[in-house]
Amino acid sequence: MNSDLYSRLRHASVSELREAIRQADYQGHTAGMASGFLQANLVILPAEHALDFMRFCQRNPKPCPLVGVSDTGNAMMHTLGPDIDIRTDVPAYYIYRHGALAETVTDLNSYWQPDHVAFALGCSFTFENALIEAGIPIWHIEHNKTVPMYRSSIMTEPAGVFGGEMVVTMRAVEADRVDEVIELCRRFPLAHGAPVHVGDARDIGISDLQKPDWGDAPPPLGKQTSVFWACGVTPQQVLMRAGLPLSITHKPGHMLITDIDDQAEVPVYSG
Repeated sequence: MNSDLYSRLRHASVSELREAIRQADYQGHTAGMASGFLQANLVILPAEHALDFMRFCQRNPKPCPLVGVSDTGNAMMHTLGPDIDIRTDVPAYYIYRHGALAETVTDLNSYWQPDHVAFALGCSFTFENALIEAGIPIWHIEHNKTVPMYRSSIMTEPAGVFGGEMVVTMRAVEADRVDEVIELCRRFPLAHGAPVHVGDARDIGISDLQKPDWGDAPPPLGKQTSVFWACGVTPQQVLMRAGLPLSITHKPGHMLITDIDDQAEVPVYSG
C-alpha cells in the first residue's frame, strides 16, 4: 500500500476519501481514517437468507451491531449517506463460494444480483478514534498495520444456518488505563462497545497472539495487558460455516465509510 497516499487520505474529507475508494485509487485499510464518522463492516447475501441473518445480528449485537440494511436489489444505502454505492465504496471485497474464500476484488459491479441484500455492521475503528483522542496509543494505526483478529472459543447465538465462534480483535493497553478504556468504549454500542475479555488469551481459546487469523501480528506484550473486543469479521467466520453458494463481505480492515456521526447512539443519517 502507498503509505504517502494513506497519510494524505487519513486527513481528507469523507467525500474525497470515498471518491478515491470508488475510483480504486485507494485499496488499503481504513484504520485511522474519516475521524468523526462511523465505519462499517459489510455482508451481502441473497434475500432468502436475509431474515435469518438479521435475526443473527439481533441476537449477537456485540460482534454484529447492525447500522444499515439495503432494500433487496438496491445497491444504494441511503440510510448511511446520500451517495453510498455498496458496489464500489469499499476498498476491497471478499467473494465466498460455498463457504470458501474464492476471490478478492475492488468492486462488485459484476457480482451484484437483483436478489442481494446488503448489511452494514458497526466497526471498532470508531472507538479507536476516541481512544486516540484520549491519549491512548493504538499500535497498528501508528505503524500503518491492520488490527490482529482471532477466532475465539466464545460462541455466538445461532439463527437459521448462521452460528459459530466469535472473532475478536486485540489491542495492548497499559494496565493502569484498562478501566478507562472499558468505560470509554461503553459509549459506542454501534462499534462493538466494551471489550468482551481482558487478560490471558488462552481463556478464550487463542493459543498464540503472534499468529492472528486475520490482520497483522502485534508486537510482544511486555508489561501491557491484552484487551479483546468483539469483531465485525465474525460474520465471515459464520458465512464460511454456513456454506452458502455465494456471499460477499469486506476484506478485513477495509471498511465502508458512512456519513453517520460516530457519536450517534442510533444509526441515523441526517444530512
